[in-house]
Amino acid sequence: MAEMTSLDAAYALMEAAAADDAARLRFYERLAESELYVLLSAEAQGDRIEPDLFEVEGVSYVLVFDRETRLTKFVGKAAPYAALSGRAIAAMLAQQQLGLGLNLEVAPSSFLMPPDAVDWLSRTLGNAPDQIETRIEAFRPPGGLPETLISALDKKLATATGMAHCAYLAGVTYEDGKTGYMLGFVDALVGAQDALVQAANEALMFSGIEATSIDVGFFAAADLVPAHLARSGLRFDLPKALVTTPQKPTAPGSDPTKPPILR
Repeated sequence: MAEMTSLDAAYALMEAAAADDAARLRFYERLAESELYVLLSAEAQGDRIEPDLFEVEGVSYVLVFDRETRLTKFVGKAAPYAALSGRAIAAMLAQQQLGLGLNLEVAPSSFLMPPDAVDWLSRTLGNAPDQIETRIEAFRPPGGLPETLISALDKKLATATGMAHCAYLAGVTYEDGKTGYMLGFVDALVGAQDALVQAANEALMFSGIEATSIDVGFFAAADLVPAHLARSGLRFDLPKALVTTPQKPTAPGSDPTKPPILR
């Protein structure tokens, strides 16, 4: 029996509930998180890659696969590729009138994503929250939040390996009397704050809940705030990073400071 991947499962759920916006959002979230293999027309030259384009009814599609074996099966032989996240691919293709062809002809999740959907995904993933500074007067349990959001946060933070010790979700009251919710990270890794804010933002967006907002805060374990969060909040433990020997990145896109250049 052929392997059923997480993208296959998310796609099947989306197809089974065509009118369910939440199922569709979960598929796009899974697509953004997944490592995908981009079929290239030639071997990468440094940070420059040239995807092989597949034309359908006058629209050009970049072909991606969630398994290297599926790419080889489609081509019929070994072929050059670049391994990138769905998030990076959407950003690379945005505003270029290029669609995304996922697992074409080789998997249950065979899917053509038109250029406007690629642009939408890139915009959604690129939405940055506003930064504010205000004083917190009180914490409370995070009652009233939908279970779908709690589950989305749990799954998203489970991918944030080594980025922080833990996180707490709590209700808050600010000094100006406004109330809301906060996701407070404890002992976040230096340089990981932007990624953690984005992870929380994506969990909220892809949960399909439009009327809820969550603030994000960062605190050291020695501060007073984590103790208040621990008494009132819902705790999320982030996976600990494994200690490995560093290796120099060589594949296109493996260095986040040098994204691949589409040509």
